[in-house]
Amino acid sequence: MVEKVSPALARRIALAAQGFGRPRPTVVGTRQLNALIDRVNLLQIDSVNVFERSHYLPAFARLGPYDKTLLDALTMKAHAPHTEYWAHEAAFMRREDWPLFQWRMDAQRLRYTKPGSWFPANLTTVDWLRAELASNGPLTAGEIEHDANKRTGPWWGWSDVKRALELMFIFGELAIAGRTRFQRRYALAADVLPAEVLETRVETPDAVRELIRRSAVAHGIGTAGDLGDYFRIQRAPTLAAISDLEDAGELIPVTVAGWNQNGKPMKAWLHRDARLPRRIDATALLSPFDPVVWYRDRALRMFDFHYRIEIYTPAEKRTYGYYTMPLLIDDRVVGRIDLKSDRQARLLRVQSAWSEPGAPSDTVERLIPLLVETALWQGLDGVVVTQPHRGDLAPALAHALAAAA
Repeated sequence: MVEKVSPALARRIALAAQGFGRPRPTVVGTRQLNALIDRVNLLQIDSVNVFERSHYLPAFARLGPYDKTLLDALTMKAHAPHTEYWAHEAAFMRREDWPLFQWRMDAQRLRYTKPGSWFPANLTTVDWLRAELASNGPLTAGEIEHDANKRTGPWWGWSDVKRALELMFIFGELAIAGRTRFQRRYALAADVLPAEVLETRVETPDAVRELIRRSAVAHGIGTAGDLGDYFRIQRAPTLAAISDLEDAGELIPVTVAGWNQNGKPMKAWLHRDARLPRRIDATALLSPFDPVVWYRDRALRMFDFHYRIEIYTPAEKRTYGYYTMPLLIDDRVVGRIDLKSDRQARLLRVQSAWSEPGAPSDTVERLIPLLVETALWQGLDGVVVTQPHRGDLAPALAHALAAAA
């Protein structure tokens, strides 16, 4: 039985659990994409597309170039095998997993329907929306809104219609029937999800235990904070689920050298089926919302990588760039690259490139073919370093790209 794990082995376990270190498939089709989503459980959604929307990137990082329309068919069609919910943040997940989040839907309904709150004070709008969707759904918020419905209020300037739709979605009364131009199409849940899914009831402790079990499989190894964050489960129910899984022999208590808190070793758990690879061979750019790095505390502890996305930081105050992506080489995060897909000029623009301390000497050599492959996947004709002095990797990268051209 493994009781003590080195930091390097912990990194390899975590990356293997996420699907890294495996040979790329010769062809990436629906079967490979489904298998990937089964492995990671969900794809976090984000609307920023200066380079590429985040939910497309985990598959590219693990599988290589693929036809994005295949993933669209799995996630953004009206009756696709995957649907949306707040599983981590907003995410695509298998529609069969909907019942595992009923406890969250119930909790959100209690939170937002207290006397005096917005939702019960606007039941006229809510009732009208139910009737509108019953008669004409699925619909986007824009297809429902009318001139009298002004965009005001605290929720990012949302209109009353948009706010009501989002709350009804969080409550599980509505589901998302795909997207049009990346806008959600709202529908009554019964019009989107199979009856057997909606009729399935999972008691809260059982649902939380299953989610923590899945989190442990997807992590390979992790602390209670890691395992709880994957599906945003609070600490007390996370610890209760871990205890049950430990008693069942599915989770094995371990310690990882250097994983400390307040000067004491942190408790960690290894999933009994986790692979313990001797090496990981990988070169990949990670979405800011990739499960490998989305929990910033884990990224710091696991990779000694302090990571913050700067899209909300004023340009003059950014350190690394607008949309920097972590660069994974083998079992370490060795840099961060700020990319932009300039679709008009048909160029992949490297707006900054930075290395981390101890990055291997062949970082640029391994990065160049990845960037070329990335540009081709995006339908672009080439790669250019826009600001050759923006980041310590940028000059060498610009020189190498010029030499290759």
